[in-house]
Amino acid sequence: MSTQAPATMEIETVPSEPKPESNPLPPKPKFEPLKAHEMSDGRVQFRKVSVPPHRYSPLKKYWMDIYTPVYEQMKIDIRMNLKARKVELKTRQDTPDISNLQKCADFVQAFMLGFDVPDAIALLRLDELYVESFEIKDVKTLRGEHLSRAIGRLSGKGGKTKFAIENATKTRIVIADTKIHILGSFANIKIARDSLCSLILGSPAGKVYSKLRQVSARLAERF
Repeated sequence: MSTQAPATMEIETVPSEPKPESNPLPPKPKFEPLKAHEMSDGRVQFRKVSVPPHRYSPLKKYWMDIYTPVYEQMKIDIRMNLKARKVELKTRQDTPDISNLQKCADFVQAFMLGFDVPDAIALLRLDELYVESFEIKDVKTLRGEHLSRAIGRLSGKGGKTKFAIENATKTRIVIADTKIHILGSFANIKIARDSLCSLILGSPAGKVYSKLRQVSARLAERF
């Protein structure tokens, strides 16, 4: 047997000449971003918000506080139609974003439900806020004195219970007769709603407070 190592093969590479590009791509087109009125083919978009009779006086009193951010900052036209008893909103040529119209409609609607202007105006500033409404009868069917006591439990003495839930969950709550409206983010509304439902079902306020303390401590840890 021979002990010689097998001969290695030598490969010589010849650099290939670059081929000319047969079909070069055309330059990428540059389009200007569409304006808000162009997205809807130049059509003016409307929203109408009904005004309940008991909100006439507050609307008249705070009209300039509502009008100024809607007209000057969101660039949406707003007017009060006295005949139809509605607040009418419409887009303009210089409206920067089409979603501003719906934000303004939500803001006006929140005011009609009973929220203060400084609270409702947060709907214009933040995207993740919304209003959720439910009735006491959706949770439990109560009548007469039982219903009155449930509404009293929700508010507490001098509104103490309602304020405690608002501060712990970073929400705003309006109790209008048997209807309850909550303004806040999705997770916070859920916590506030669970607390209110416990009170409607008959839980003592102390038990709800202690549960709220645990939940708010957990929320603080998360953030």
